[in-house]
Amino acid sequence: MADLVTKARETALQVLQGLQRSDGSPFIGHPDAVARIVDDELGLPDECVAAVYLHEASIAQSTAAAIQNEKPQQPSSSLPLPTLSLEGFPKDVLTIVDGLNKISSIKPKDTRLEAENYKKLIVQYSTDPRVAVIKIADRLEVMRSLSIFPKSSREQKILETLMLYIPLAHQLGLYNIKRELEDIYFRYADPEQYRAITNKLKASEPDRERLMKEFIEPLKQKLSDEGIKYKLKIRTKTAYSIYRKMQVQKVPFEGVFDVFAIRFIIDCGQDPKEEKDLCWKVYSYVTEEYEPDTKRLRDWISTPRPNGYESLHITVKNKRGAYVEVQIRTKRMDYEAENGAAAHWAYKGIRHEQSMDRWLESVRYALEHPSETKPEDLPEPPKQEIFVFTPTGELRILNAGASVLDFAFNIHTNVGVHCTGGRINGKAVPIKEKLKTGDTVEILTGKNQHPNRSWLDWVVSSKARTKIKQELDAEERKLAKDGREILDRRLKNWKLEWNDTLQMEFMKAHKTSSVLSLYASIAKEELDVNEIKAFILQKMEEAASREHSGDAPTVDHSLSYSAGSDEILVINARNVKGLDYKLAKCCNPVFGDDVFGFVTRTDGIKIHRISCPNAAQLLEKYPYRIQKVVWQDSAASGDFQVTLSISAEREQAIIPQVMDVINAFRTSLRSFNVNENSKTGTYEINVRLLVPSNTELDKVISQLAAIRHIIKVKRV
Repeated sequence: MADLVTKARETALQVLQGLQRSDGSPFIGHPDAVARIVDDELGLPDECVAAVYLHEASIAQSTAAAIQNEKPQQPSSSLPLPTLSLEGFPKDVLTIVDGLNKISSIKPKDTRLEAENYKKLIVQYSTDPRVAVIKIADRLEVMRSLSIFPKSSREQKILETLMLYIPLAHQLGLYNIKRELEDIYFRYADPEQYRAITNKLKASEPDRERLMKEFIEPLKQKLSDEGIKYKLKIRTKTAYSIYRKMQVQKVPFEGVFDVFAIRFIIDCGQDPKEEKDLCWKVYSYVTEEYEPDTKRLRDWISTPRPNGYESLHITVKNKRGAYVEVQIRTKRMDYEAENGAAAHWAYKGIRHEQSMDRWLESVRYALEHPSETKPEDLPEPPKQEIFVFTPTGELRILNAGASVLDFAFNIHTNVGVHCTGGRINGKAVPIKEKLKTGDTVEILTGKNQHPNRSWLDWVVSSKARTKIKQELDAEERKLAKDGREILDRRLKNWKLEWNDTLQMEFMKAHKTSSVLSLYASIAKEELDVNEIKAFILQKMEEAASREHSGDAPTVDHSLSYSAGSDEILVINARNVKGLDYKLAKCCNPVFGDDVFGFVTRTDGIKIHRISCPNAAQLLEKYPYRIQKVVWQDSAASGDFQVTLSISAEREQAIIPQVMDVINAFRTSLRSFNVNENSKTGTYEINVRLLVPSNTELDKVISQLAAIRHIIKVKRV
């Protein structure tokens, strides 16, 4: 059968010769990689491997401009592709190719299909159920190569993977592939959370290894005396799985107690009775040594799961009082659990036709009965986001609970202001209609439409709320402009300076909620500008008095040492005697951030954020120089430096609006640089601030992101 694969690859190579992927590499690399997954990782027969090559050749033949949603380049000769001949290939191979071709012709953004309808269509096209499995293998290769695609294409593939391929892989029992797809999705959908969780896993890896060694020590002799041969390994949850638990249980990383499990893999024959007896024998020794939580016993050996999963799970409490999940299974059970349904007939390279038929029947049944898969077992996107499309297929990411009105303002302010309703998947709906992931939304507008106060009850995004308020408060903004001009003229006559610090202090003293209200009150003559003059003169006298007395505030950062087995150093911004430390400039930690200490050779201890870009390398290469640190219970009197990078449309009003937000919080401005990007038509603003904590910083970032014409705000 190897000749069949060779012939199929040569046929594909003739058609694909000269075509390239998005990064310029030969396109034949894609079917080669998919074929390896189909053969090596799934163990499917040569007919399926051959079908992979013929499918790619067929797609290239029918549409040379776009293969599998990529954009390969034509050969420089611009000659037509060679004619594809499928003569001589077995009928079952051609059946698989036909199914794959039909599935590739479906574009969710064109047909406006939801995920469940898309899966139903896959079943209809999968005359041979292996078609669906090969399609998942194809998507796995695409996700592994996601970095080569342009951003817009990546977002589409990420969404399709989340909505369709991850649940489908779960239904078919392809758990290794499902977990890998989940983690790749998570890495691109929420890189900050992904980096934080994976770095915490790396940082805690030595603790898990130590716990495993301590756990097995009392059991070694008993198991040896019984002649039980076994392998012990740690099964660590994926970053995405941990993230989902954090969201569902509303706990931090440290609150997920089953981050890992200790797994016994028993080496024995494949006699069912012998396998069960040995698993229960190991179980008895574990529960004799450690206190079990019987409520968490899961016996999938006596009664395997419908998908064939076999294992004993029990949670026990060790000598330190910590709970540990223990999994007990044989080598065969572990192989099948790790490799999914396909492993039932590919174990140890044995491929029996009868076993294959049973597996194919299980694939067909899983595809045709998706409702029997528990919803809670399927992955979900982060609850704070939904993914929707414009009629042209452009992806937009909104807050959960977003309405048609949120979507309209996300498109453009003028679209939002004049929105009268919309169409969701072709159906007319009012502006307050809620959206869900996968919806295609068209906005309807009217030139006589204008916002009213009730609109604020129908939106959830801060950006939409801010823009609605801006429209509603247009008159106040006009008055504020007039009031500012009045004050500027008076200040010029008085030869006095009115800086942001004075403005903030004056607003606090007079309990003024916003800068707009302050200047509008001047225009409406509710505030006498002479009050501002008196305030400035008073502050000048106070400053002169402090300077004369030599009283100047100082802040000294130090570490106080807290003895204990965990060797935790407590970060304290007050002047406490102890070990010197520095906040790393590569990530500029702020009070409240998740942090760790790194012992340098010359500069003492440097404090890094756990999500620092350099954290992974430090944790991996120098684990012996990592120092656990925590913040003190409350924010100290010191401030922390942070830099924000802001992208904004080129609007003259954007600079004072940014300043207004910064001045509205407990921050101190250190530098403010603006550069024009002529290529993108935007301002690139860099702001350096001193902030007391990450809570205050989050407020600043949130309010900046809500400003009209602000495109992106990120912490550098």
